[in-house]
Amino acid sequence: MVTLLSLLRHGNYQQAIIFILSGVFVVFVCSPIHELSHGWVAYKLGDNTAKREGRLTFNPIAHIDLIGMLMILILGFGYAKPVPVNMNNFKKPKSGMALTALAGPASNIVLAFISVFVYYALPSSESGLFFYLETFFLYSTIINLSLAAFNLLPIPPLDGSKIMAGILPDRVYYKYMQYERYAMIGLFVLILTGVLDKVLNVIIALLFRFISIIPNLIFS
Repeated sequence: MVTLLSLLRHGNYQQAIIFILSGVFVVFVCSPIHELSHGWVAYKLGDNTAKREGRLTFNPIAHIDLIGMLMILILGFGYAKPVPVNMNNFKKPKSGMALTALAGPASNIVLAFISVFVYYALPSSESGLFFYLETFFLYSTIINLSLAAFNLLPIPPLDGSKIMAGILPDRVYYKYMQYERYAMIGLFVLILTGVLDKVLNVIIALLFRFISIIPNLIFS
């Protein structure tokens, strides 16, 4: 998995700069779209909490979380400030919560598709402007897919755990959520030990192969 630290470790300083620029693009453009997608779907399903609190906006300042932003810039995955959702406002709370949670990662997959489409459309080059643009959109693709894969993990409070709310029986889900605190500790242990990278790499590779089908057919 590409990270800022791995690029610096191998002396790829130009690519490290492009990685940071791609991360900044994701933080200030893609992450707000991720959170806006949560809020917009919730609003359409009957919950106006996000709208009432001014979170239905593309303004990145409303969505940035400092630690989550640093994670994106350094590790290539992270999170933004969660959009508030009141599932009791949904006509069907379980399915409404699942759809709302799914909207964020789905937006990152769409944004990754746009990035990889541009990546394939650019003239191939080993140096110069087109090389830098290719690298930028490749990293943008990878970071967006990393965000989608990370948030789809069924670990509280990530989106994947909320999607599970629409799948699991209430008794099983509430029992699972009792261990939310320990799940968060386990998540950070997985991040620090590098085990999470291996899991994310598998998911990212599958997603990358999937979103590359159309541009590959068009431009290869």
